[in-house]
Amino acid sequence: MSSSPHTVGSVATDPGTDPALRPQTLPRIALVGVHGFGARHLVNLRRLEEAGRLKLVAAADPVPPGPGKLQDDVDVYGSLDELLAANVNPDVVIIATPIQTHAPLALAALAAGADVYLEKPTAASMAEFDSITAAARTHGRAVQVGFQSLGSDVLAYVADLIANGTLGQVRGISASGTWVRDRAYFKRSRWAGKRSLNGTDVVDGVATNALAHAVATALRIANTTRVADVLQVDADLYRAHDVESDDTSVIRIRPVTGPTITCALTLCAAEQTEPVVTVHGTLGQAVFAYTEDILDVTIGSEAPRRVQLGRRDLLENLLEHRASGAALLSPLEETGAFMCAVETIRTAEAPAEIPSRYVDWTGDGDAAHPVVERIEDWILRATRAQATFTELGAPWARPLPSAGTLRVDDVVVAVARDGSAVVPTSSPRPYLHPIRTLAGVTVTDQMPADHVWHLGAGVALQDVNGYNLWGGRTYTRQAGGYVWRADHGRIVATGADTTDNGRVEELSWQDTSGAELLTEHRTWTCAPAGAGAWSLQLSYTLTAAGDAPVTLGSPGSNGRPQGGYGGFFWRLPACSSVTVQTPQATGEAAVHGNAAPWLAWQADFADGPATLLFLAPPEAPDPWFVRASDYPGVGSSLAWEQPVVLQPGESLTRSITVVVADGHRSGNELAALVQAR
Repeated sequence: MSSSPHTVGSVATDPGTDPALRPQTLPRIALVGVHGFGARHLVNLRRLEEAGRLKLVAAADPVPPGPGKLQDDVDVYGSLDELLAANVNPDVVIIATPIQTHAPLALAALAAGADVYLEKPTAASMAEFDSITAAARTHGRAVQVGFQSLGSDVLAYVADLIANGTLGQVRGISASGTWVRDRAYFKRSRWAGKRSLNGTDVVDGVATNALAHAVATALRIANTTRVADVLQVDADLYRAHDVESDDTSVIRIRPVTGPTITCALTLCAAEQTEPVVTVHGTLGQAVFAYTEDILDVTIGSEAPRRVQLGRRDLLENLLEHRASGAALLSPLEETGAFMCAVETIRTAEAPAEIPSRYVDWTGDGDAAHPVVERIEDWILRATRAQATFTELGAPWARPLPSAGTLRVDDVVVAVARDGSAVVPTSSPRPYLHPIRTLAGVTVTDQMPADHVWHLGAGVALQDVNGYNLWGGRTYTRQAGGYVWRADHGRIVATGADTTDNGRVEELSWQDTSGAELLTEHRTWTCAPAGAGAWSLQLSYTLTAAGDAPVTLGSPGSNGRPQGGYGGFFWRLPACSSVTVQTPQATGEAAVHGNAAPWLAWQADFADGPATLLFLAPPEAPDPWFVRASDYPGVGSSLAWEQPVVLQPGESLTRSITVVVADGHRSGNELAALVQAR
């Protein structure tokens, strides 16, 4: 009796050779790779075999498994080719082998008519991914990729939180991982830590292998899973280990639609912690510890609520797919976005070595592992600011191209930034950072974890005709507090000119649609100011654009007591032994909100002691805005309690001088600095 062919997809198949059309028996499983992660598959296969779900019939590995690892009736071969040539005819082939072998082994298994469980990463290149995808379609077979976290029931729970608006609008999704890997980790195999091996792509690394689940899980939560979903991938790659591949990186994926996904990952932490994927919403956040299937949800000021759910096994899911057509949890096509990240990493500039002065090695011999200085802080900043290490200005990162440098006596004392790399919710704008003393003490910060929209020294306002050109949440009288709103504008340069000791900028203040609200003429000028000191003068003129009045406001003018910041603002880095004073008062509480001819900030910074002397604008008695206990920052406020209204074409000018001095200065020395400006 003959059988007519059946069609799977667009391919004619014969029930005599197609495992899916054979009489229903236990699925026959072949495992390729029995060591490393393959050993975990053996444990799972034993569990499922004892439950009567499958039959492990064969294994393939150049190094045979040890005694007792397999049942006596399991055939062992040196390779998948040998296994297939022996007419084992497996229904499912599990591939748990080195990255560079994934594609050829998957292609062989698919051609033999088997479904495939393919360990992550899917492949070492987009070309290989495309070849596997084409083969799966041609042969009408299923491919499940081994991102085990995608079997978590938490994913559906998070999807519901997003869909029903519990978290508000999603501002971004991040993945953070701080792991520890020693020298032995990269000596476990020939391919470990390699970008290529004998001319074959490997692309091992923190994002493609060790913490690949973090990337894949974040992409799934963002509903960015296929190649067509991805607009752009940025990869900022570094290494502290003596290897080819990256061990400390930021991978940022910008989708065609939806929130940006930022993955900040390292294998060079002081201590290993659970990796998490975080959904950042306007009303709250959800933090998913995916290795434990634990979700912590925080809404507003409420206490976090913990949810722990189960996880479905990917191999069981593949078997259910074969038996009943159940949807795969980690199908091949839905790892396409992840492969976009892999391809970007593969084709990127080789990872930059982190200089040894920023790396502390802990332990001895093969048990030694590197710890990158302050890496946990840089990881946190990257995920909150949606920024790369380069954009953040990590001292060991590749330098971000500057818009110009300012010098005093041939010493670079300040770097101009155009702000184009700043995330939209931080109101992109030009600023200076880093600013340093003549001895090299850095006295500004940018994108700190507590307020990622704080950008060195510059000019910003939280309310310009109802648009936020400061960044972060907006204080509204109606809410009586800070709320996230889609109201962030930007300040862009329409012209700029830099000399050694100055910079002139023509700027356009724009609303969310790009319409011009204000024009600004800004000048920065620096000059010597006595022994160990120099002065930086900022003069800016804001002019109302268009034919309607423009209102300049602040949280203070919108109802927040003592919160009238806006205009000139200087964000300082973390410092200790802080003294803040004016001629009449000392201490944050006494100085904050008062107008005074000058304000001095003295502190010990990471690079040494320094003094900053802020001289008030002569144009108006604007109050000083000071923060020292919550975070370090100083500003001169334009609209402390009342808004400023500019009529069409009307201008407002402010001039601020800051004397930047090495060391701490006494009262007489402060007076001398005031005179020397």
